[in-house]
Amino acid sequence: MTYCVGLLLDAGIVLLSDTRTNAGLDNISTYRKMFVFEEPGERVITLLTAGSLSVTQTTLARLREIADDPESTEETSIMKAPTMLKVADIVGAKMAEVRASIDKKIGMTQGTSAAMIVAGQRKGGEMRMFLIYPEGNYIEATEDTPFLQIGEHKYGKPILDRVVTPKTSLKDAQKAVLLSMDSTLRSNLSVGMPLDLAVIHRDDCRVTERRRIESGDDAFREMSEAWSTALRDGFSQISL
Repeated sequence: MTYCVGLLLDAGIVLLSDTRTNAGLDNISTYRKMFVFEEPGERVITLLTAGSLSVTQTTLARLREIADDPESTEETSIMKAPTMLKVADIVGAKMAEVRASIDKKIGMTQGTSAAMIVAGQRKGGEMRMFLIYPEGNYIEATEDTPFLQIGEHKYGKPILDRVVTPKTSLKDAQKAVLLSMDSTLRSNLSVGMPLDLAVIHRDDCRVTERRRIESGDDAFREMSEAWSTALRDGFSQISL
């Protein structure tokens, strides 16, 4: 399992993913879940992945192969697509195609599970963010719902519901996603360090800030402890 979250704000995009893949308590591995396709100043596309590694890794490999093909077109390559909506169409169709092929090979009847968050901007276009479902269909982040989550999302959702709006600053947004992840790490062993954090400022069309947060990171630990203290203090001050 994993946990990935993306925020679409007036000031930009904030993305966070863990790296744990769990096939049982005695089989825990680390795999990157955040991937960037970028032509700085022209377009940036980030993908966060959750679910079946065979589906997501094969989908990413094929998307990159097409992006590197000089004969690719606006209909096939996310690096040539005219809009972020078309990017979502391409990613969704490719993931559904890969999923169907793998299911057929292994004889699955109900289908393997996988999902992606696709976020970014092309020069002259709007920032957009989509959640791609296993079947290839998708939903889009909106002003009313400015964040999307995939994987083990239930533990980290309450703080996002309470504090995140489109007007949230990028600095506060980073704090919100990190605390959302901290809540998930404390409640679910299938989500784990290290973490990948990325920030895209509006109209930069590139990843403006990127950070890998390792286990034992002092800043993350201090923030986690401060949040725990604040929650305990707030709880003790509430009377029935």
